[in-house]
Amino acid sequence: MGFGTELLFVVLLGFVVLGPKRLHTVFEHVARAKAEFEKASRDFRSQLAPALEVATGHETDGAAVHIESEDET
Repeated sequence: MGFGTELLFVVLLGFVVLGPKRLHTVFEHVARAKAEFEKASRDFRSQLAPALEVATGHETDGAAVHIESEDET
């Protein structure tokens, strides 16, 4: 069973258990929580990038940052 199939099963089960109105409310809460998490993640990355630039002396673009220790060869 793939991820899409499992997700469809969970949605259908939620529809049967909660009904359409309550399921819609649950989806709204989940979407809002996801948006807040993504915002917090962006804020954290935007604060972390300048600190890493100062600590390492390298410029970053705010995207994924790879930190190498001096012990690595």
